Amino acid sequence: MFTKSCKYAIRAVMYLATESSEEKKSGVDEIATALEVPKHFLAKILQRLTRNRIISSAKGRNGGFYLSRANQTSNLLAVIECMDGPSAFNDCVLGLESCSNENPCPYHNTVKKYRDAFFEVIKNETIGESASRIKSHNFRLRSSTS
Repeated sequence: MFTKSCKYAIRAVMYLATESSEEKKSGVDEIATALEVPKHFLAKILQRLTRNRIISSAKGRNGGFYLSRANQTSNLLAVIECMDGPSAFNDCVLGLESCSNENPCPYHNTVKKYRDAFFEVIKNETIGESASRIKSHNFRLRSSTS
């Protein structure tokens, strides 16, 4: 449903929401290592998120990336739209261009229910609320369990 860039962006934002603050910023190396993602690819993603004011950054010796209080009031829908555009929730799961309610693919109606439910969650839950849920349930943001 999402591009690799978008998935990495979501994970990076969630990492920053749970592991960094305005006082404790995270560098690209730290985030890439923690999430097990390619550093240079992640750096471009973080720059894009910063340009779109979804995350914040500071330069200098104590610089890095973090989420301001304002960033934490945003939602993951903003991250997804920044990376994959507004059509991320409208594209056909089979890649058909003409898939719609009027002209559905074989999976349209089934996938639409789940997609709509997920859309509501990421639209209505702030990044700060998502971070709290991640922390309270000890959810993972990386592939390996170590």
